[in-house]
Amino acid sequence: MASFACSAADLRPLLGDGANATAAAEYICSGFDAVSNKLVDATYAIDNTYLLFSAYLVFSMQLGFAMLCAGSVRAKNTMNIMLTNVLDAATGGLFYYLFGFALAYGSPSNGFIGKHFFGLERFPSPSFDYAFFLYQWAFAIAAAGITSGSIAERTQFVAYLIYSSFLTGLVYPIVSHWFWSADGWASPARADNLLFGSGVVDFAGSGVVHMVGGIAGLWGAMIEGPRIGRFDLNGKSVSLRGHSGTLVVLGTFLLWFGWYGFNPGSFLNILKTYGEHSSHYGQWSAIGRTAVTTTLAGSSSALTTLFGKRLLTGHWNVTDVCNGLLGGFAAITSGCSVVDPWAAVICGFVAAWVLIGCNKLAERFKYDDPLEAAQLHGGCGAWGIIFTALFAKKAYVNEIYPGQPGRPYGLLMGGGAKLLAAHMVQILVIAGWVSVTMGTLFWLLQKLRLLRISPEEEMAGMDLTSHGGLAYVYHDENNDQALKNSFMMTKVDGSTV
Repeated sequence: MASFACSAADLRPLLGDGANATAAAEYICSGFDAVSNKLVDATYAIDNTYLLFSAYLVFSMQLGFAMLCAGSVRAKNTMNIMLTNVLDAATGGLFYYLFGFALAYGSPSNGFIGKHFFGLERFPSPSFDYAFFLYQWAFAIAAAGITSGSIAERTQFVAYLIYSSFLTGLVYPIVSHWFWSADGWASPARADNLLFGSGVVDFAGSGVVHMVGGIAGLWGAMIEGPRIGRFDLNGKSVSLRGHSGTLVVLGTFLLWFGWYGFNPGSFLNILKTYGEHSSHYGQWSAIGRTAVTTTLAGSSSALTTLFGKRLLTGHWNVTDVCNGLLGGFAAITSGCSVVDPWAAVICGFVAAWVLIGCNKLAERFKYDDPLEAAQLHGGCGAWGIIFTALFAKKAYVNEIYPGQPGRPYGLLMGGGAKLLAAHMVQILVIAGWVSVTMGTLFWLLQKLRLLRISPEEEMAGMDLTSHGGLAYVYHDENNDQALKNSFMMTKVDGSTV
């Protein structure tokens, strides 16, 4: 925020030639200076409060992930998946503090990796305060949470700890440096040498967060193989339904709520005007528009999924609708700030069919992902990156990324193909980087026999074999054995556990 400029020498002639004119001018200017300093302080306080509140919203998504994951797995693995979600946050907190933030935002640095602020040394700085670290940590653990859903119900507990540490401490931070740091080689915030003259406009992370988590989960699930009973002897898909639609819906609404910190919060500040004379239109308006585009994309995708799955399967399936909703959110995350609301509806509509198509491919290739995380976050995230390159509006791009006249914008909005070229590069480099790093990690864990649990443990359920007991305990007072049997869990072949 610009401060007032008051000079006693300039003000004195306006006060006449009285003996006290100089003293009066100095007094008035000192008052203006005090007011100006207070306004600057208030601006920092408002912006940091906004960012902290957004960080709290994004962190609340961890509860949404936990509920969604718990409802999507069978009851015998509930405690396991809940604990992995807790540890994603805790492990990610330490490793992002020690290494991740520095690798992502440790500037000045080169275009590929940061090199300052390890363990938050010399922090806060003129560039970053603690609120920014907290916000970015919440993003990092969101990427780890995505991956945990893909490998649920069959993964050793130690593997969760290893992959979560590696993802939040190294893999994700380097990707976020490339596209979000002011020094990143593909960042739209670079002062010069922009990729294809534009950089990559991945505003809140369809690629940086969702594709990273989704592709990591893809490799984990592919290397592990499907759960026992997921495909029959003839290779036909067998549904292993989650045990609680209630938890799935609860988790979905919590994630929806948190997304209003994820997308609008990515502005990082709110008290900023656009133009010199604007009093009613500024960053607060763009933040509101971003919340609207987020809402419309998710809503459009949910309804498209509802009717699309009805046509394909004949059912109104709440789990499918919830996943469709989240697919729309994952897709709009890239372009939420630079597209009009009508475009967000298109984004959600296509995202629904992308998710349906990815699920069809997964069945065809016998790929098993209990939460459809790779299809949802990887597939819909990639579509969101392409969508932004097609529909980004010139005025919005210039407002959010000022200082570069002639910056390319959406192809279908008349901005040429340069932004699309930059975004295709993003998809390729994220897929390559995550495949090399996380694919190698999961392969090594498999070779060391640290990845997949034994078939006996998988059939019994990890709650019983690894966590001291089942999540749900049923008490039957009348000692009716037939009634007790009705509460017993069964394997997919029909025998009791």
